[in-house]
Amino acid sequence: MIYETAPAKINLTLDTLFKRDDGFHEVEMIMTTIDLNDRLSFELRKDKRIVVDVEQTYVPSDNKNLAYKAAELMKKTYNLHQGLTITIDKNIPVSAGLAGGSTDAAATMRGMNRLYKLNRSLEELCELGIQIGTDIPFCILGKTALCKGKGEIIEYLDKPPSAWVVVAKPDLGISSPNIFKKLDLTQKHRVHTEACKHALISGDYEQLCKSLSNRLEPVSGKMHDEILKIKANMLENGADGAVMSGSGPTVYALARKERQARHIYNAVNGCCNEVHIVRLLG
Repeated sequence: MIYETAPAKINLTLDTLFKRDDGFHEVEMIMTTIDLNDRLSFELRKDKRIVVDVEQTYVPSDNKNLAYKAAELMKKTYNLHQGLTITIDKNIPVSAGLAGGSTDAAATMRGMNRLYKLNRSLEELCELGIQIGTDIPFCILGKTALCKGKGEIIEYLDKPPSAWVVVAKPDLGISSPNIFKKLDLTQKHRVHTEACKHALISGDYEQLCKSLSNRLEPVSGKMHDEILKIKANMLENGADGAVMSGSGPTVYALARKERQARHIYNAVNGCCNEVHIVRLLG
């Protein structure tokens, strides 16, 4: 049996520059990982089937699951006949803007690479993974990075300074395609990508907190005002910085001290069904 840890990602910044000819948006975003993980195990089967075993009934176990899709793609690409069982211990909230599905798919590709002794490079897996999800190349590598294009052009950055992260997901799901459809690129919203990059290079925590920004936050916030209320609540209760991750609805706050993080946690815990205090990884 092979085991893989699949950490959640957060967006430190997210900018959308223009709509591409292929229908995707050209993005520019800085992402890092946090210590909120799904755990996956992989075991060979005697038949040819892919079986996804996940306890939560709201998580699909068929080809709607990105881990299943990743396994299907790996089997087809590398002509693998023997089936496998993928067991997912799910801790990352779903439809949350934390790449929970993408990180499971990435872990599946890494796990199968080991399980079937394929000896493929992570870079090759990234090129494959972009076929099923734009966050998957980042999740395969799991470092702090500036991602461009659809998300597949990756520039590694220094990991962020040590900090606590309070992650709060309100009780709603958001469809990323719907948010991108509602995005009006003529509406200005400043995203501080360069400032964030320099903050990471210099290890400047205060500058990092000031640079947190997300072009999709006003769009998702207009549809669901809980998002903006949670962010305001976090800032009022001592967060050094706060922003929505991905297309939402999860909002996270950064805090240098654990006591400060606990205070933020208590402030938002009553209005969210899923709140976590974790560490920045990157």
